[in-house]
Amino acid sequence: MVKHVPAEAQGDERGALLAFIEEQRGGIRRALLGLTEEQASSRPSASELSLGGLLKHVAEVEQSWIARARQEPPAIKRDESNWHESFQLVGEETVASQLAYWEQVAAETEKFIRSAPSLDDTFPLPPDPWFPPEGRVSLRWVCLHLIRETARHAGHADVIRESLDGRTAFELVAREQGGSWG
Repeated sequence: MVKHVPAEAQGDERGALLAFIEEQRGGIRRALLGLTEEQASSRPSASELSLGGLLKHVAEVEQSWIARARQEPPAIKRDESNWHESFQLVGEETVASQLAYWEQVAAETEKFIRSAPSLDDTFPLPPDPWFPPEGRVSLRWVCLHLIRETARHAGHADVIRESLDGRTAFELVAREQGGSWG
């Protein structure tokens, strides 16, 4: 991404992991700067992905993994019947409402990861067919997974945004900071 993640304080692995998660969240947020609801919901390529849908998806995924780590059910249960809705703004959902929700999720992630006794603590994976039977993962794994998941979709967001109006991440960061590129 175009923002530098500062080095963590000596020995603050949690801070480093959380900083990289936040950096990738910023990539998705920046891709939404200045768009209308219609633009955020549009799909400018052969893909079914929209910026609003990506926003909703990453917020749901983050919430669901932290819930699993707490050994609680995710806020929204997804299966074959409603999976497509995890990539679409539906009903009264808006970019603003999803950004607010994601902010709450991010605060919960930070609080949970910072307060956990150890990043080595593990929890069981759900009995879904794509997970190994009786599999377990650590809190460190969850942080790394959230970095990977959010970064993957931040890359999608860059391409979608540029397809919408030609704006690149560099231009969006300059706009966010009140400057310009060249």
